Amino acid sequence: MPCDIEDGDMKEYCGIVGLYGDEDAAEKAYLGLYALQHRGQESAGIAASDGHDIRHHKGLGLVRSVFSDSRIIPRLHGSSAIGHNRYSTRGGTVIANAQPLVIQCKSGQLAAAHNGNMINAPTLRTEMEALGSIFQTTSDSEIVLHLIARSQKQTIEEQIIDALSQMVGAYCFVFLTPDKLIAARDPKGFRPLNLGKTSTGWMVASETCAFDIVEAEYIRSIEPGEVVIFDSCGMKSLHLPVSHKKAQCIFEYVYFSRPDSWIFGEKVDKIRRRLGKQLAYESPADADIIIAIPDSANTAALGYAQASGKRFEIGLIRNHYVGRTFISPYQKARQDSVRIKFNPVGGVLQDRRVVVVDDSIVRGTTLKKLVKMIRSGGAKEVHVRISSPPVACPCFYGIDISSKGELIGGTQSVEQIREFIEADSLKYLSVDGMLSTVVNPTEFCTACFTGKYPTSIPSDYDKFVFAGSDCMEVPD
Repeated sequence: MPCDIEDGDMKEYCGIVGLYGDEDAAEKAYLGLYALQHRGQESAGIAASDGHDIRHHKGLGLVRSVFSDSRIIPRLHGSSAIGHNRYSTRGGTVIANAQPLVIQCKSGQLAAAHNGNMINAPTLRTEMEALGSIFQTTSDSEIVLHLIARSQKQTIEEQIIDALSQMVGAYCFVFLTPDKLIAARDPKGFRPLNLGKTSTGWMVASETCAFDIVEAEYIRSIEPGEVVIFDSCGMKSLHLPVSHKKAQCIFEYVYFSRPDSWIFGEKVDKIRRRLGKQLAYESPADADIIIAIPDSANTAALGYAQASGKRFEIGLIRNHYVGRTFISPYQKARQDSVRIKFNPVGGVLQDRRVVVVDDSIVRGTTLKKLVKMIRSGGAKEVHVRISSPPVACPCFYGIDISSKGELIGGTQSVEQIREFIEADSLKYLSVDGMLSTVVNPTEFCTACFTGKYPTSIPSDYDKFVFAGSDCMEVPD
């Protein structure tokens, strides 16, 4: 069985927000980042413009600590702003990698914030460095800024489109100039990006929970390949020159997004309930109660209980002052946080046969400890049900899954995993069952479950895949 694995070359996973035409832009960006804190806990930052200059502030830590000084937000005055929460272990947790990044180029000041991961970024960086480019960070975002600065196109919109057209992979960007806000989503639409309206202006954000906190109205999802420009003339929409088949990340529904958000045009809560119901149809269990691993599995567990006709109970209490285990940036932090993050409710678990619903198993070490904890609370039997298929293959599009060796689902059978976590039974949702919960299943990326990648993948892919793997490249 796999032991605890040190994190390798992890991919970015972030939250972004942008506002235009709102005198409280920086304050609303701050509140939006608060709502998106689950998407990144390493650093936070805001850049704002008063129509003439861009000012910015960023730092390491949670939003509340980065902006704890009450004088910061008033200094970021102006009617447009962008914000960023960061999670990444690529390049380490250093202030240089915090975003937004702010540069001065031939078109003037430009700030940028990014969510995603570009597959061809390492190749482009190597080529640029060979030609004399100097990089201040290790993020993919800086490569795009170099391409914008080098572009021979005339307007900043054209330069951004020119730069993004050279990138392969997952990205959502918000760019800020002194007088414009520009938002862009990659042609396959891996990551979510949404358009909203405040009382006086416009807002974009990774998830609509950022709209709710500032009472902005959700308008629609920004389309794959769409570039939206906000300026004194209003809003206009352009598109990147190449259109691709959609490959929206289904793991957003399974785990990452908040259940109260709309993403990809659907309510996350609704899809997550469907996942739980489908899991109950496929994998019933002879048990007394259903509990969830809080909080991301709560909704799926409710769906499982509804479909199975069994009672849903709160069997684990979560300490909400501890960060999310899966996106803790260091393996040691992951190990320590499990012990302080949950506590069993003995009165609920005592002498009960318990179905434990979780959204996914990545490394297995967290769930192993939780199963032991539930037994210590008095459960007679512990049956684990997972509302997604086994995570078996690396993700190159911005999720914290970078090598097959980290993935218990990619190296062990279901029975071996059951033995490792010491559950009485273990069942996963099937791939077909998962896809049956969304309206257009062909528009979703399932590569981390199936190994069917919607883009070309790195030439050094062999280092991620063990011999005999069923993971494969599916090129454009």
